[in-house]
Amino acid sequence: MPDMMPDRAPHGAHHIAPDVHGRNFYAIDRQFQDLMSLYMDPGLRAAMTPHFHRLGELAGNRLDDLAMTADKHPPVLNARDRFGRDEDWIDYHPAYREMEKIAFEDFGMHAMSHRAGVLGMTAPAHPLVKYAITYLFVQGEFGLMCPVSVSDTSNFIIKRYGSEALKKLLLDRLLSQDPAEMLKGTQFMTEKAGGSDVGAIETEAVRVGVGADGIERWKLHGQKWFCSHADADVVVLLARPRGAAAGTRGLGMFAMPRRLEDGSRNSYRIVRLKDKLGTRSMASGEIVLDGATAYLVGDAELGFKQMMEQVNLSRLSHGVRAASMMRRCLNEALAAARGRRAFGRATSEYPLLRRQLMKIMLPTEQALSMYAFSADTMGKADKGDKDAANLLRILTPVYKFRACRDNIPVASAALEVKGGLGYIEEWVTARLVRDAQIGTLWEGTSNINALDVVQRAVGKSGGHKTLSAALKTKYEASGALPGQYKGLLGATLDRVERFVEAVASDPKHEKRSRMAAGALYHATTAALMAWEGATLGAQGGDARRLLLSRLVIEHRLNPQDPLSLNESPWEQEATDLLLDDAPVSLAKAATLVG
Repeated sequence: MPDMMPDRAPHGAHHIAPDVHGRNFYAIDRQFQDLMSLYMDPGLRAAMTPHFHRLGELAGNRLDDLAMTADKHPPVLNARDRFGRDEDWIDYHPAYREMEKIAFEDFGMHAMSHRAGVLGMTAPAHPLVKYAITYLFVQGEFGLMCPVSVSDTSNFIIKRYGSEALKKLLLDRLLSQDPAEMLKGTQFMTEKAGGSDVGAIETEAVRVGVGADGIERWKLHGQKWFCSHADADVVVLLARPRGAAAGTRGLGMFAMPRRLEDGSRNSYRIVRLKDKLGTRSMASGEIVLDGATAYLVGDAELGFKQMMEQVNLSRLSHGVRAASMMRRCLNEALAAARGRRAFGRATSEYPLLRRQLMKIMLPTEQALSMYAFSADTMGKADKGDKDAANLLRILTPVYKFRACRDNIPVASAALEVKGGLGYIEEWVTARLVRDAQIGTLWEGTSNINALDVVQRAVGKSGGHKTLSAALKTKYEASGALPGQYKGLLGATLDRVERFVEAVASDPKHEKRSRMAAGALYHATTAALMAWEGATLGAQGGDARRLLLSRLVIEHRLNPQDPLSLNESPWEQEATDLLLDDAPVSLAKAATLVG
């Protein structure tokens, strides 16, 4: 019988805007590729590019699928075995285990900074490589990067401060990529009494003595309150030796194995897992220590100072992770805006949405520049450059403070560009919003990092002068950067320098510490992007980062009248260029910023 129903308008899936799943996240990231050409040694870049391509393909495809599945099937704690023994263990979905294989076995992300051989490298990985791998991986999966990062930093701590006997016991297995022998690490810091106030830690350590193997053993009693990677094989933690002084000066550092040398379970229990807003693929829990055996790491009176080196490494990793998530947010927002039509046009053509896209793009590119500069500086510091080490001291908390804060509004804005679908857990944007929140909490809140910048890096070490001098040395030598714009950069850096000095010099200005840390970040990224854009443009490439530099100065460092209707013609033209994929010539960029 013929269909007597009238013709119907189509209701097809073609109306739904695409996302970037299925793309190679390295291949589509021209800005990342450009910065690697500026900061990374050409030979190293040539050797690493195939690995970047491989991971970019994984991140946009298989890893992205696995991350979505693992997020929906969080880990489950089993408190006892069938005999009633306290053999607590955690069950993970196979998707999480496959992601672990990619990170630990295939790419050796936990080991590449500490030994040769990972990804065919003849030496430990340069920080630019290590954090490039982090940047690409996190665009697919964020939660697992906590176990990867704390394994990496645990290896650093034990390698630097552990006795030869302790390193003999643990280090080869901590640095292995073989699942049959590999040990994974973590750090447990937070207690009910002490989060940001580490000196309030109550866990007590009682010395047992030095064994026949030369390792000094202690027994630990207490509780740890927020323990990510809860079932790691080796835990680095702080505890107060019995009778030691109060505060941070009385804390020692210890390495606590999950299983003792004879294979038996150590005397601590995972009493529950946290039901978290984000990072749901990864297990965070609460730990009760009931005479757990632990090995002393380094000097028993310098535990906090030693642990702070791990904290600073983790802070830099958090900055890179924020840069990565913001890149995924930007790519998703652009795909949605260009692929969705409303009122007869692509939504990317509407002025208000274009402004919103720029608010996503600018912090994303700032964070990318900070990654490249910070990692390059770390590489120099690792080779013994004391000036680079001093520079890294201020870069790290500045980066962690601002990039992690920017990640939250960027993720929310990307969700909004996606529209109602962005709120649905079938799409990545909802997870990006949830995961973005943790960056302002782990390894110190925004307040803690801002105070570290102002009171220590600026107030005690004068790090802002080191930073300003390093930036001026970089961009002033550029023959491609317009002289007038160099003058603007210099005046901006000087103004920021005076402001942060004033905040650091008077306790009554402490409430402005976050503003000071943010100003340092914005001035740094403005200078970096100016140099990057001019240099790339002079090489015949894309000079768009020079336009981004000017936007940072105008919108992050200059006063704004929120009720003014005045618009800068150059900014409208710059926006059109930046939202177009075509390269921007140096001549064009220089004209607009001049």
